[in-house]
Amino acid sequence: MFLTECPRDAMQGWGEFIPTEKKIDYINSLMDVGFDVLDCGSFVSAKTIPQMADSGTVIDQIDKSRSNTKLSVIVANFRGAEKALENQQVDILGFPFSISETFQHRNTNKSQEEAFDDIKEITNLLASDGRELNVYFSMAFGNPYGEIWKISDVEYWTRRFSDIGIKNILLSDTTGTGTLEQIELLFKNIPGNYSEIDFGAHFHNRYEDSYIKLKTAYDNGCRRFDSAIKGIGGCPMAKDDLVGNMPTEQVINFMAHDKIEHSLNLLNFESSYNKAKDIFHF
Repeated sequence: MFLTECPRDAMQGWGEFIPTEKKIDYINSLMDVGFDVLDCGSFVSAKTIPQMADSGTVIDQIDKSRSNTKLSVIVANFRGAEKALENQQVDILGFPFSISETFQHRNTNKSQEEAFDDIKEITNLLASDGRELNVYFSMAFGNPYGEIWKISDVEYWTRRFSDIGIKNILLSDTTGTGTLEQIELLFKNIPGNYSEIDFGAHFHNRYEDSYIKLKTAYDNGCRRFDSAIKGIGGCPMAKDDLVGNMPTEQVINFMAHDKIEHSLNLLNFESSYNKAKDIFHF
């Protein structure tokens, strides 16, 4: 199992500004848990996502000596990628590319083709830099904007990104509209045609739906999952009623129930969970 914890996703839409020192302390505690990746910041417009305006300062203070966990940040254009790469602590850039044309405009103020061109430029930048790029397929399981969902759209864009050398694609259920049938359909049919791409799942869902969504994806070959403690967060650009992230504790419960091996330090996770309670008041 390849596990990514997403404190950035949890924090970005939080109503009250989380003090920078509190963010640093929380993320450093997560470094002790042993996740493969922490999605810990974003280099986007501070006007659009003010909660993330201190990402550079936060990332500078993350103690990478505590574990082998890599640090990931979100960018939404080439300029953001350049700014992110100035920070040597950053290992991975994540770019939100939407299967929905409507949401691509809403999220990044670009068309799909413009976003695709940005990603091509970023891949050229990373070719000499050596760091990684994750492409998030936002709205991969449908959307609330009245656009008809078709697996052929996901397949079309997978092929386009494969052609430019993308190695990591996270199929994202941005607003929790995905059904079990869609999860099975996507993971059963697309990854097998692109052995050079590592596919993962970035689910947003109701707390009680966690196990069955994880189980369906896992049984159809997915071994890479994003999550956030208590499922807090969501995409603030998606719609007014946010659907939470996949809860990390539910991923842990799933792995325990199905006897799936992992390398997480659960005592350290409990410590991080308690810090999350203090920040997010649950």
